[in-house]
Amino acid sequence: MSDTTKTTLKGGEFIIKDIPAAELFSLEELTDEQKMLRDSVTEFMERDVIPHRERFEKKDYALTEETMRKLGEMGTLGIAVPEEYGGLGMGFVSTMLTCDVVSGANGSLATAYGAHTGIGTLPILLYGTEELKQKYLPALATGEKFGAYCLTEPDAGSDANSGKTKAVLSEDGKHYIINGQKMWISNAGFADTFTLFARIEDDKNITGFVINRSELEDPNSMTFGEEEHKLGIRSSSTRQVFFNDMKVPVGNLLGERNNGFKIAINALNAGRIKLAAANIDGQRRITGLAINYANERKQFGVSISTFGAIRKKIAEMSTGIFVSEAGAYRAAKNVEDKIEEFVAGGMSHAEAELNALAEYAVECSILKVYVSDLTQHIADEGIQIYGGMGFSEDAPMEAAWRDSRIGRIYEGTNEINRLLAVGMLIKKTMKGELDLLKPAMAIGKELMGIPSFEVPDYSEYMSEERAILHNLKKVFLMVAGAALQKYMMEIEKQQHLLLNASEILNQIYMAESAVLRAEKHFDTDSVEAAMARLNLYKAVEAITTAAKEGIVSFAEGDEQRMMLSGLRRFTKYTNMPNVVALTEKVAAHFVEKGSY
Repeated sequence: MSDTTKTTLKGGEFIIKDIPAAELFSLEELTDEQKMLRDSVTEFMERDVIPHRERFEKKDYALTEETMRKLGEMGTLGIAVPEEYGGLGMGFVSTMLTCDVVSGANGSLATAYGAHTGIGTLPILLYGTEELKQKYLPALATGEKFGAYCLTEPDAGSDANSGKTKAVLSEDGKHYIINGQKMWISNAGFADTFTLFARIEDDKNITGFVINRSELEDPNSMTFGEEEHKLGIRSSSTRQVFFNDMKVPVGNLLGERNNGFKIAINALNAGRIKLAAANIDGQRRITGLAINYANERKQFGVSISTFGAIRKKIAEMSTGIFVSEAGAYRAAKNVEDKIEEFVAGGMSHAEAELNALAEYAVECSILKVYVSDLTQHIADEGIQIYGGMGFSEDAPMEAAWRDSRIGRIYEGTNEINRLLAVGMLIKKTMKGELDLLKPAMAIGKELMGIPSFEVPDYSEYMSEERAILHNLKKVFLMVAGAALQKYMMEIEKQQHLLLNASEILNQIYMAESAVLRAEKHFDTDSVEAAMARLNLYKAVEAITTAAKEGIVSFAEGDEQRMMLSGLRRFTKYTNMPNVVALTEKVAAHFVEKGSY
């Protein structure tokens, strides 16, 4: 293999293999077309969304619908829809970029946009017959009609396959007669195209269907509850949906019978990575507002942005954005490259996208958890910087905090996704798709050996950071390998331990993404390098805590002592970073800039 050949890692493979910085994609590499797309959408947000914050907060559902129609006219609802179905047919990175910029200005609009372009459109694109795609996608791509996704039921949330909505074939065999109830349905108040899931007779799994409300034989066979009154995203339409002997033509079945749970899971993979993108511009806007307020607010005769406690917050908020961007766009390009690889191999685009998203399902869950957790924290810190004013509805922070809270629940709760990420890695290992066991066994032998006392040469830019990341992967393999060896097939029942392993996994992926981004595009004295180093230090601390908690929970005696010794070895810096100096460097840069 030549040195110029790029080998894209398989999903989850980052935990056992290192990649050179040259192979990472980041925002610095957007094409001119993508930059124009970003700028035009940003201009729209500033002009048509930001000035109407109060109307969105007062449950102006009509404003959300009106804004969605404008986005349809711009083409942003059809970014991911192929041209033959009325969309723009742009790549996955462009899809993520659009989701990023559209979603940061207002949580209600972000929810409407995400529900429509994601779970409201993708199941039809990925699983619909050619006839269904031609019928439904053009109107969804232009905003002529809006989409909604009906999966959750009162007794079927995370356990989506336990839904009780029933579908029975009519006597003439032309329709499925559907009865049941769905809840928490985004866009229900103004959507016409509904993707829904029901169990046909006594099937083991649910089945997917699609129907336009406007085409129902009996309009009263689909009815709606009142708008839900929610903590945040107040102008996002959220209603219960009731099916009362609703007739759906047999040709409107999505995919195959009994395959609805698979459709739901794969739609969620796309939703998870896009949810990460949807949080990033919100992080930028919150941080920018907080910096501006800190610069303008005077106490004791000076701006509060001169106070070390405030500067620490600004540095950590800004660093979090840099890391979120690095991880999200790294994974987006991996998905895009894999789609192109599958298409070149003969798959249809829909099949290629399905398989690419499934391949990187681990990364999708990692990003969903990390970025949504961080967004809530950034919003909380934004309130804190504003002080008492931050708690007032007159300032933007309290709405940002309320809106950001839903991100940790959407697309599977963060707890579910933490368990999923590690569980999927284990399943890949069991299926022989990923070899975690050999590296884990090698680490066991390494722990039995005598450590080297040579002082490494870390004169090369980011060489020590790369070495630390390599060792942090050993921490994951050490803990996960030992736990898997002890519990075997019972490992799924050890949720506390899996949560610890997930924290290690998440921190490694995001810290590595930030380090590689800084190494590839910025020099050693840059603020970006400072952010990558600051985040890595915080990641080491978080990993040390999670790993130690896991080790002492399942290992005893000599095994425990050996693993704790290994933990100290694998989390050791040769040259400890000056955390205060890094923090001040980052803070000084963004305080002077006035925004992220």
